[in-house]
Amino acid sequence: MTKRILVIDDDEDIQDVARIALEVVGGWQVITASSGSEGLLLAVREQPNAILLDVMMPDLDGIATLKQLKANPLTQPIPVIFLTAKVQSRDRDRFAQLDIIGIIAKPFKTMILADRVAEILGWKD
Repeated sequence: MTKRILVIDDDEDIQDVARIALEVVGGWQVITASSGSEGLLLAVREQPNAILLDVMMPDLDGIATLKQLKANPLTQPIPVIFLTAKVQSRDRDRFAQLDIIGIIAKPFKTMILADRVAEILGWKD
């Protein structure tokens, strides 16, 4: 069964790069959303195995999106990895208080993104 990953990021270039990296290198199916609101709807409908979530987005940011994902029994168990350019220690401390499984710093290296996601999620054989 192919793993499915939902990428929620308002930057289409990030969506495209992540999709290519995760599909080609990881062999996974990738679903993309351009906003937190769209991501919430897709998470319920598609039930992905994991979500890569941008922190800095207009309207509904990553933290607000995460809170709604974790408040919904249908999406609560889906592991979430933050994609963020905010990786200073105070940001990491704040993120550590949230119900996320990991953080991947942007910009990320395309060829190792799938390996990093697999490592965080424990999908390595």
